[in-house]
Amino acid sequence: MNVAVLPTSLETAPQAADPLDHLTDVLFHRMGSEGVYARTALYEDVVERLAALISRHREPGTEVMRFPPVMSRAQLEKSGYLKSFPNLLGCVCGLHGTERDINAAVARFDAGGDWTSSLSPADLVLSPAACYPVYPIAASRGRLPAGGLRFDVAADCFRREPSRHLDRLQSFRMREYVCIGSPDNVAAFRERWMARAQGIAQDLGLSFRVDQASDPFFGRVGQIKAVSQKQQSLKFELLVPLRSEEQPTACMSFNYHRDHFGTTWNILDARGEPAHTGCVAFGMDRLAVAMFHVHGTDPLAWPARVREVLDIETPGTIDAHVEGWR
Repeated sequence: MNVAVLPTSLETAPQAADPLDHLTDVLFHRMGSEGVYARTALYEDVVERLAALISRHREPGTEVMRFPPVMSRAQLEKSGYLKSFPNLLGCVCGLHGTERDINAAVARFDAGGDWTSSLSPADLVLSPAACYPVYPIAASRGRLPAGGLRFDVAADCFRREPSRHLDRLQSFRMREYVCIGSPDNVAAFRERWMARAQGIAQDLGLSFRVDQASDPFFGRVGQIKAVSQKQQSLKFELLVPLRSEEQPTACMSFNYHRDHFGTTWNILDARGEPAHTGCVAFGMDRLAVAMFHVHGTDPLAWPARVREVLDIETPGTIDAHVEGWR
């Protein structure tokens, strides 16, 4: 997607109806920017129940980490993200300099001018995926134990791709299970989770298919990277047909990075070789939107199996939330 032309397109093009639009006013509050919403209590309750379901599938020996929505700019640059997805990156900026410099920027705003010309970058960026901070942490611990390491990570993430579609937010939650180890460790991990995740989707009453995919690499060189990624079967997605079979929504992904992060961060496996890494990612907001779109906006009327899996049949906050908006 060419985000360079998106602002103009969003301002001038008429808003076309989307099959997910009926959920907007039930689940969200608009905040004046496409793809950024305040979430209702009803929606958050379902997100929390989905998170609890995913946690129940956590493998033994998996270390839990929760990351803030920002991370080190230097670490993200080193990871290679800037070269692959520069159009999606969100940087943290601030007013730096002397008191006089900062007051001058504020004075320009008071006079109707552009204060943002005084901004300069901080040492932080908005996290584009939940797993990026875990690799330097793993590297700091030295050589991996036999069997490698597994992590359960989550973060509020950001990608600069403004969209009116509820399944493509700029600010969204990502949950990931990450494996760092030998090629065999990672391959087995991904195979287990591709099967396990399909079982979760079935329990949630979602129709889906799993297919090869590629990341949205930037530019012409990015197109070559995407082709190579597919040829090597490095990425699969669990696709839910929210709009149609031809235009499904990726709600989970299964990724094999080979030794990219192991080489970048000098993570060595038990044999002293560059570690391989892989992850399974859950788009928490996409899953929640899918649940409301497929089953309706009253969770108490969802299929019995779905309510059982999400523990909706027991007394809880969701009952009060639903009664409050009926």
